[in-house]
Amino acid sequence: MSDTHDNLPAIRQAVDFFNEKGVELVLHAGDYVAPFVGRELERLNARFMGVFGNNDGERAGLRKALGVEGEVIEIEANGVKIAVTHGTNDVIVRALARSNLYDIVVVGHTHRYEIREEGRTILVNPGEVCGYLTGIKSVALLDTVRRDVRIINLDTGELLGVMGL
Repeated sequence: MSDTHDNLPAIRQAVDFFNEKGVELVLHAGDYVAPFVGRELERLNARFMGVFGNNDGERAGLRKALGVEGEVIEIEANGVKIAVTHGTNDVIVRALARSNLYDIVVVGHTHRYEIREEGRTILVNPGEVCGYLTGIKSVALLDTVRRDVRIINLDTGELLGVMGL
């Protein structure tokens, strides 16, 4: 997930979706905005990890509320190597994607959902949970067993994109 921008009803919707799907790990690619979003994210029945975005000014509060620590994180889930960054710096995004260190690189920032290959890496932008810019509230699901990535419209349940690893 990414770009929640304090939209509590949309965050609640995303949390409910993840809980219904039995998601084990939720990654947030930044732009929470304020620490009070933690009240909704605490409802997750999953481990939570995230990075800061360019609109996350109250970093000390976000660190305390959500455990957010930096601008880039690395995770391994069932043998799938993942890097997460907000995506503000295209040089960093390209370097992560082209490094051949990761199977997946997750970014946000543009508010537009996207799945594309970048060499042997899949670059995933889950879009915006908030729905403010595009009008589409979306999240991405990575299934490490089926080895695919899917982007889902939270309002309609429509599959917006899919790609195998």
